[in-house]
Amino acid sequence: MANTYLTRTLETPTNRKIWTWSAWVKRCNQVSDYQNAMFGAGDDNTNRSVIRFFGHQLQLQDSANSVDVRTNRLFRDTSAWYHIVVAVDTTQSTSTDRIKFYVNGVQETSFTTATYGSQNIEMEFNTNVLHYINARYSSGIDSISDMVYSHVHFVDGTAYDASAFGSTDATTGEWKINTAPTLTMGTNGFTILKDGNTITDQSANSNDFTLGGGTLTNTEDCPSDVFATMNALDNQIANSTFSNGNNTIQTNTSNYTWNTGTLGMTSKKYYWEIKYSANSNSSYYNLYGIADRPTDGSTDVLGNQTDCSNYGYYADSGGVYAKSTSITSFGASYTVGDIVGVAVDLDNSKLYFSKNGTWQNSGVPTSGATGTGAISIDAVSSTATGVYFPASGDYGSTQNATNQHNFGNGYFGTTAIASEGSNASGIGKFEYDVPTGYTALSTKGLNL
Repeated sequence: MANTYLTRTLETPTNRKIWTWSAWVKRCNQVSDYQNAMFGAGDDNTNRSVIRFFGHQLQLQDSANSVDVRTNRLFRDTSAWYHIVVAVDTTQSTSTDRIKFYVNGVQETSFTTATYGSQNIEMEFNTNVLHYINARYSSGIDSISDMVYSHVHFVDGTAYDASAFGSTDATTGEWKINTAPTLTMGTNGFTILKDGNTITDQSANSNDFTLGGGTLTNTEDCPSDVFATMNALDNQIANSTFSNGNNTIQTNTSNYTWNTGTLGMTSKKYYWEIKYSANSNSSYYNLYGIADRPTDGSTDVLGNQTDCSNYGYYADSGGVYAKSTSITSFGASYTVGDIVGVAVDLDNSKLYFSKNGTWQNSGVPTSGATGTGAISIDAVSSTATGVYFPASGDYGSTQNATNQHNFGNGYFGTTAIASEGSNASGIGKFEYDVPTGYTALSTKGLNL
């Protein structure tokens, strides 16, 4: 949701002392300042409230009442969903009972700053001012975040703990979502972003939000099935620019190397797609493939390194670098606008690439150990890390490329796939047919 925010002016001021905010949130960057707002209220610099990540700390701040509560705990994981609950009841006589944070079902008790405000203070939430999702007000709209949301609830008049919105799975011990919580919503309560990207209130209140800026996109990635994205934390050397939930990458102009994905593969068969969406000049020095580790040098080329298991399909010639400094003839070149499919068969140590739905080198991803048209790769068990990651990058020190990855969300950037293919084992949406037996790279896909 980078550059995207939602707004609503609450019509009837109600209980400004007691309320609950609950949302499943996935951070998409490592911004270390305060530009990470989740829920804000107020339209002037004196009277405003915000729930946000202050850098990497979870914070509730209210400027009029000098409220500032921030966790010691830091939230840096850009691949995980956090369930955030902020429960407020300022009528409580004990200050620490007035504001409670819960993360993935556990109450936070350690704070670097803990200014709770006086008893019975009234914050800006539940007043008839603008309320924001994914932004706050500070001399205008600011703190617009790059985050993904699911099941956003605001409850007017009740301070719920986390158990109202989720529970611990008896088998895995993981905190899991309650998709239909029983809540007393109150006059200004709302539930949005529950099913897809709808900002129509799905409680009984009809407290709908409006798109204030940016573009809303639907995502298959959700708390119960986390999809791979490209890894914004693996960027110290590549220095690429991430957007669209970390599924779009613009490579750096001054170096050439690769970025990796967030989920690693140790067995089974997976499929994803990448759209080559832009390039800064007329040369097409792009590479898509897999690697067993992140890059360790700014001039390392995907597939060109002999010291690790790495393989790259080269845009300019259509050849393949297969853990070698020399390129092998393979398929057609690809340019801006083309969509490359990647099929990884770790059960048979084979790798296949398609261009706009046509498997290159007459590849047959379902051919198993025969590996018709495949690139043979190191067995995953023999790699240095014991895992393969999706990888993409460029091979040009004076140009950059923009690559839009679809790991099953059904979007290239903010544009939905033109027509959905088939066979993703019920997981993920892709432009072209997924080979039988392959699935999206997601937590459910890993466990099929």
